[in-house]
Amino acid sequence: MLASAATGLAPRRRDLDFQLFEVLDVEALLRLPQFAEHDRATLSGVLDTAYEIAGDFFAPSAAELDAFPFRLVDGNVATPESLKRALRAYVDAGFMGATFRAQDGGLQLPATLSSAAGLVFNAANGSANAYAFLTIGAAHLLAAFGDDDQRERWMRPMVEGRYFGTMALSEPHAGSSLGDITTQAIPAGDGTYRLHGSKMWISAAEHDLSENIVNLVLAKLPDAPPGVKGISLFIVPKFLLDEHGRPGRRNGVHVTGLNHKLGQRGVVNTVLTFGDDCTGYLVGAPHDGMRQMFHMMNEARIAVGAGAAALNLAAYEYSLGYAKDRPQGRRLTDKDPLSRPVAIIEHADVRRMLLKQKAIAEGGLALVLYCSYLVDIANASEDAAEREAAHGLVDVLTPVAKTWPSEHGIESTSLAIQILGGYGYSPEYPVERHFRDQRLNPIHEGTTGIQGLDLLGRKVRLHGGEGLRLFVEAMQHDIDAARGVAGLREETPALEAASRELVRVTRALLEAQIELGPERALAESTAYLDAFGTIAVAWRWLAQARVAAAAPPDDFSAGKLAASRYFFRYELPAAVATLRRLAELDELIFSVTPQML
Repeated sequence: MLASAATGLAPRRRDLDFQLFEVLDVEALLRLPQFAEHDRATLSGVLDTAYEIAGDFFAPSAAELDAFPFRLVDGNVATPESLKRALRAYVDAGFMGATFRAQDGGLQLPATLSSAAGLVFNAANGSANAYAFLTIGAAHLLAAFGDDDQRERWMRPMVEGRYFGTMALSEPHAGSSLGDITTQAIPAGDGTYRLHGSKMWISAAEHDLSENIVNLVLAKLPDAPPGVKGISLFIVPKFLLDEHGRPGRRNGVHVTGLNHKLGQRGVVNTVLTFGDDCTGYLVGAPHDGMRQMFHMMNEARIAVGAGAAALNLAAYEYSLGYAKDRPQGRRLTDKDPLSRPVAIIEHADVRRMLLKQKAIAEGGLALVLYCSYLVDIANASEDAAEREAAHGLVDVLTPVAKTWPSEHGIESTSLAIQILGGYGYSPEYPVERHFRDQRLNPIHEGTTGIQGLDLLGRKVRLHGGEGLRLFVEAMQHDIDAARGVAGLREETPALEAASRELVRVTRALLEAQIELGPERALAESTAYLDAFGTIAVAWRWLAQARVAAAAPPDDFSAGKLAASRYFFRYELPAAVATLRRLAELDELIFSVTPQML
């Protein structure tokens, strides 16, 4: 392995500080009462700790965890000691409770800061971070919908890192079609329920990392109406609590199989079976499970996008370091076969690939951090109108933030393999793991097709198109701020034109849903989602470029401007072309029958 190919942890600290403090001005959040106990030194200290733990515990264990042979033995799964040490360091530093209220045992930090730290952990070892990510999401759901007893008995131990959590949605026959689940919850007559059924693809539902595992399970009551309106949410712990509130006897939830995946292999993935006196506790009202679970799923969708961005950054850092160190070939003008080979970064095509990686990785980073910033405004602003606007904007951007870094990340991590050549697909180098791990993200928390239907079929039409209006207005604000800035004269009119095209085509597609029906009009909703996402990332690149253009000139600022220019010249035009094609409502995809394939 080349000495400096591993160029350090991603994202680079300089870039993370740039995104947080210069582009987003995250210090403005500290003026809100919810975050007033913190200052910039606190935020920087949290990031320092994240980099330290990621470097000392997460990154060194990534390869071992990826290759670890998880086995189901008498219903139990053992995990490697390196994973235990990494997660114990994470918990001891308070990261599990980073965004929870102080009275719940948390640090009450902005979600933006927690997301930034999560990017560091994900880039170092995404599989290890998944156990924490699932637990935090489950605890947030109980904070929002659990009663006082449930929050004390189940949420608080998760905030403290003593219990871990999961979300158990899918079933073998239903997959993403949650309205078709068959898991039943029968009232026991004592306020509890007995669950019967099976769940598939449930991450982290069995391990030896915590005192207990809190499964949040979707199931149907005997009187449930059909479809998604009949789904309820239940707490189903691995161990029931004794009279002292401590884990006691094993509950009747059993792991009956392990799933072995292409990537993210370090996350134990299970088949769960409920039976043999399996006890569950209803969360909130009956038949309200989908609304409650979407609270966790929307958070998880942004987190999946952040994890995808982290993988892109990690793969980019590695391929960049490799390209600087790897001597191979000579310049095209050098005809002397005895001259010394040059580093492959001297070859134009390698620089092209690296520039594309940089544009995808740092553009995706900017998008997911911006969404986290909106979450903070929506939750903590004292201005009701500002809260409502932030909520509306993050709502329309959630499927975009989940999907764009994931889908384009497949290409970005593939480019890392291409740059390393034959070494790229060898397990001795991490980029093949980055690629495998990335391939799962377009499927996690709702496939790309589901996200496209959500955006075009629902999000852009809600409340009279309020989400789209907020998106266009936010872009226009940055366009106006960048107008006239030296070096950005191409970018501002290009984004303005793309914005107009997006509005025009969206209106045409919404009208088509009425005139032609949803199946016909939504046939290419995935392409619409991708074009929307590319425009959103171009917007976040413009925001970065405006700050970089005003900074004292150095390699960092020059790199930002070059990557922004690349994105506007090479990526944004393709999105505009896609929109124009969609406006034509071509019938090809819709008209193809199963018999033709």
